[in-house]
This record gives sequence, structure tokens and C-alpha cells, in this order.
Amino acid sequence: MHETHTKKEKLLLLVKIVFPVLVTQVAMYMVTFFDIYMTSRYGTEDLAGVSIGSSFWVPVYIGLAGILMSITPIVAQLMGAKKKEQVKQAVQQGIYLSLLLAAIVFAFFYFGIDLLLALMNLEPAVADVASRYIQAMSIGLVPLFAYTILRSYIDALGATRVTMVISLLSTPINILFNYLLIFGKFGFPELGGVGAGLASAITYWLILAIAVWIIHTRNPFSVYGIFRQWPKLSLSRWIEISRIGVPIGISIFVETSIFSAVTFMLASYGTYTIAAHQIALNFTSLLYMLPLSISMGATILVGYEVGAKRFRDARQYSWLSVLTAVTFSFVSACILYFMRAEIAALYTSDPVVIELAVQFLVFAALFQLSDAIQAPVQGALRGYKDVNITFIMAVISYWVIGLPCGYLLANYTEFGAFGYWIGLIVGLTAGAITLSIRLLSIQKRIAGQTTT
Repeated sequence: MHETHTKKEKLLLLVKIVFPVLVTQVAMYMVTFFDIYMTSRYGTEDLAGVSIGSSFWVPVYIGLAGILMSITPIVAQLMGAKKKEQVKQAVQQGIYLSLLLAAIVFAFFYFGIDLLLALMNLEPAVADVASRYIQAMSIGLVPLFAYTILRSYIDALGATRVTMVISLLSTPINILFNYLLIFGKFGFPELGGVGAGLASAITYWLILAIAVWIIHTRNPFSVYGIFRQWPKLSLSRWIEISRIGVPIGISIFVETSIFSAVTFMLASYGTYTIAAHQIALNFTSLLYMLPLSISMGATILVGYEVGAKRFRDARQYSWLSVLTAVTFSFVSACILYFMRAEIAALYTSDPVVIELAVQFLVFAALFQLSDAIQAPVQGALRGYKDVNITFIMAVISYWVIGLPCGYLLANYTEFGAFGYWIGLIVGLTAGAITLSIRLLSIQKRIAGQTTT
């Protein structure tokens, strides 16, 4: 991390920060991607079960992990303000908080998942796979949440290439254990979709072990002594983390859970529709890693500049991030539209599922621009530590506008199941517009304060 003076220098630093983050995000997402992909090769019922299970898992995990992501802007601003002595305490208290959140989520899934699945009109085989998949994934909650803290710390120091390397190691590990446990190879039990959940949990533990070793033994991380002289629990530090993190977590939960809500509502359309929807959503989520990575890079860079009180540079990084994401969104839209048949065929050979997935992918192509705007804008707002109004806007955009619109179109027009995806487009577009207005407002207010 360093100060830049020209837009060219800023773009180069943005790329330097974002590229490793992108590789990291893709590698981390590949855990879920290969869960879905390899399960789809095993059977349609298992694919539907994993789809339902991941629809519960993803928003709950990502929403709570979003709380822990507040470590990134906290540490970035401490570094920008030259308050390095406070970094250790922030990270250690974040690890304590991650263990508490992991315990809460584990209890929620252990005692509540079967009750939630019973409320859905699922085929018994699908419900059984979904339940056991979540229980298997829950074994990896502690390392997954703890790694979120450690990764946020590493990224905030600008060493995004380190998390890239760690995450790249996760993909072959996950593929190997998926192969062994889904299909029962080399004497391992044949667990189908449940094996995908267990393979992911094993992968998360190995990732955490690697991250701990690097932070404890390698510079510049070891000089902070993160794993030495553990302090007592600090309620004030937890409040600081939560004050920034809870709105971030809620915002992420609101955005991701709308996709899960759509999956639940599509359950009434049958196993084939659920499977096709999951194929489209799975591949679209892979492409979303680019704007998401730019968003995370914006948080780091904007937070660093805000901490150093270089507000003009923070503003330039904000909109440079948006412009970069929008440029790449056209590439993503073209891939989804012109290669939709090939994409669907990657997942399944079932002609009914392929036909439905191809139609879902058309709608997925349409919301690429909205995703490309709202993601980096949210990242920039987190760099400013402006998170409270953001999550309110997210709730309104996705749940008050998007989901009701999708429900009406699905149930009162001829769009049917595809109406829900039109609702997603409407919600994401509303979010992109309102968040952009908020970012402009924050920057205008800061500019006014610095000139008076």
C-alpha cells in the first residue's frame, strides 16, 4: 500500500490489489462451484438437495461472515493513519468474535434445519440430501469464520497475493475430496451430495491451517504477533467491529438471501426447475466474483486513503472501481448470452434441465450491468465506513421492490418461474441506483467539510 499521484498509478495499484483478490474469490467460490458441478454429474435429486441446502447455507454464512469483513476497513484505516500498534488487538478480538458466531450458526443449523425443510414441499430424497449436506458443511464453520478474519487482515495490509496463493491451494484439495466422497472412489464411502459438504468442510480446515502458519512465520504478518499474548475479551472492540460489520453483514445477507428466497419459491415448480435455476445461479455467481473482487479492492484502497485524509484520492478510487467493473460486465453478459447452451451442458446431460437452464441464463445476462455498479459502490462505501444507510437501501431494493415484483410476475403473468429472475433484475437495478446516489452524497459532504 502506498500513496499514488496520477490516475494511471491508481489504476495500476487497483489492478495490483484486485487481481489477487479476484483469483482468491474465484478459488474460494470454486469450493461451492465444484460442490454443485460434481453433484450435478452424480444425479438430479442430489443436485436439487445441494441446491436447497446451499440456499440456506450461503446467505447465513455470508451474512455473518460479512460482520467479520469489517476487519478490512478497520485495519486499512489504522494503517493509513499510522496506528499500527492497534492492529493486533483488532484482529485478535475479531478471531474471538468469529468463534462465537460459528457456534451460533452451528446451533442454528443443528437444531433448526430439519424444521425449516419440513415447511417446504420437497421430495423426501431431496430434503434428506439438503439436511445432511448442511450438517456436513457445518463441520467447517469454525475454520471458515476464523479464516475470514485472517484473510481480511492480510488483505488490509495490501498483501492480497498471499490470500490468492492460499485460496488457489483450496481448489485442488476440494476437487480431490469431492471426487473421493461424492463418487466413493479408492475405498471412500459414496455419499453423493452429502460428500460435497464434507469435502468442503475438510478444505476449510486445511485453508485455516495454512493461513495460521503463514501469519505466524512470515513477514510482514509475523511482526504484529497476532497469535502471541492473547488479551481478554474486549466488549468495546466487539462493539466497534459490530458497529461497522453488522450493517455490512445485513447488506450482504439481504442481497444473497433474495436468491435463496427465489430458490425456495421455485420449489413448487419441481426438481427440474430447481436444478436448472441452480445451474444458472451457480455460473452467474462465478462471473460475479469480478465485480465482488473490485468491490473488496475498493474497500481497501478507499479505506487507506480515508485514513490518511486524502479524500480526493478516495473519491477517484471509488469511481475508477465502478468504471472498471462496468467495462468487464459487458464481457460477462456476452458470455452468458452467446454461450448459454454450452454452459448448461457443462452441468448436466438431462435435456429438460438444459432447456430450462438456457432460459434462466438469458435473464442472468441482463443483470450484469447492475451487479457491476452496485458491488464496487458498496465496497467504496465500506471504505468510508458508511454502512448503516447502505443496508437500509439494500433491504428496500431487494426485498421491498425486487422480490414482490418477481412474485407478482411469476404468479400473475405468463412468465412463470422466470418472473422471479425479472424481479432480481429490478431489485439489483434499484440497488445500483440508490447506492450510487448515497456514495455521491457522502463524497459531496466530505468535500464540503474539507473546504470550510
